[in-house]
Amino acid sequence: MRPINEAAVPLQSPSLFLAFELNYSLPGLGYRQTVLSHRQPLTILMHYDLPFYVLSFLLLDPPSTLAHTSDLLFHPRSWFSSPPQKRYDTFDVNPNGSTFLWILEDDYSGPTFFNYFGFYDGADPTHGTVNYVNSSEAFSKGLAYVQDDGIVVMKGDNTTWLGDGVNRDSVRISSYAQYNTGLFILDLNQAPWGCGVWPAFWTVGSGIWPSTGEVDIIEGVHDNEHNQIAWHTGAGCYLNPNASFTGTVTQTNGVNNTDCDGNANSNSGCGISEWSRASYGPYFDAQGGGIFAMKWDENGISVYSFYRAAIPVDIDNGSPNPSNWGVPVASLEPTTCDPLKYFVNHSIIFDITFCGDWAGNSYATSGCPGSCSDRLKDPSNFVNASWSINSLKVYRKQILNGQVSSAATPSPITRASLTWGLTYLLIFVGILASL
Repeated sequence: MRPINEAAVPLQSPSLFLAFELNYSLPGLGYRQTVLSHRQPLTILMHYDLPFYVLSFLLLDPPSTLAHTSDLLFHPRSWFSSPPQKRYDTFDVNPNGSTFLWILEDDYSGPTFFNYFGFYDGADPTHGTVNYVNSSEAFSKGLAYVQDDGIVVMKGDNTTWLGDGVNRDSVRISSYAQYNTGLFILDLNQAPWGCGVWPAFWTVGSGIWPSTGEVDIIEGVHDNEHNQIAWHTGAGCYLNPNASFTGTVTQTNGVNNTDCDGNANSNSGCGISEWSRASYGPYFDAQGGGIFAMKWDENGISVYSFYRAAIPVDIDNGSPNPSNWGVPVASLEPTTCDPLKYFVNHSIIFDITFCGDWAGNSYATSGCPGSCSDRLKDPSNFVNASWSINSLKVYRKQILNGQVSSAATPSPITRASLTWGLTYLLIFVGILASL
């Protein structure tokens, strides 16, 4: 409430001057909206003037406020409710009833992309026949660069002939930022593929592997057609094969890989293979690429993928809402694996390795020609071993209101709601007095 200078308004009878401006806002969104603003007198002591002032007051209101006025006049319980709130199509709802939005936190794209990643140049933990190069070599050898149109490219060396036993140059980068939950959306035109090629887009926790977890969002070998999602954790985390997802649980020797313990089952973890034949390899690239997204919060970890022609509008608009995306291709439920306990301080990683524990050991049954070591020598075999990335965006979860209790509780009385209540109480009393 802000008082008006009464000396500026001539009075002919004792009057109550009412002036207020009612606002509401959404915390953290920078949104502020004035829903009602009145600066006018209401004469209630001279009852024959009151109808004029009440009519003026109501006519100054927009239709939505008139409806609210009627409700307040004839339903006193609503005097203590909050003012109307703006609706957002991108609102999402947690199982406990609280609402939230996904708000952009980090945008990795364009010329500054590599400013936020470190280049790994150590030995490959997966025993690939690869030589990971530092940033200087990667840029000078054309293995990492940003095109004039802003597209980010990372690739394995496809120009150098190698002798026996020589490793092929490639890149592995890791984000400086670490995350504990988030919505990760990768927009890419091409993912690496080819006989002997083993790429991955993944996140991994700090500390001793696998105690802080690993999530493989894109991973495959050779000319495979189905992307494989996997989780690697400490002991005690399990994949529920009956959860809601469209993919197929991976198997080892005919047994479902549902134990996510990275130290069990030859480090296979728990995994799901996408159903689509175009989720990895040449068919994915032929579709013009697409979107891979991982949603990680207290409700679990889910992975989604979309072809270029089927990307949800909310992603293109920068206001993603996974609840509109349908069933995920893979999902790890919190009832069988606590996503906040088993996954901690994750960095984002892109890499391209060759042969190694998976691509090398599976080469003989892959349908690829010769041996993996021989395949490695000819650079023309690796023309498709490239990442072509439009952007990688990370969104954080912004809670908009609190948890909804199972028991009904009265709404809190705020200054704004009290103003509404007292204002309309005075109007109502004045009307009665004028009858």
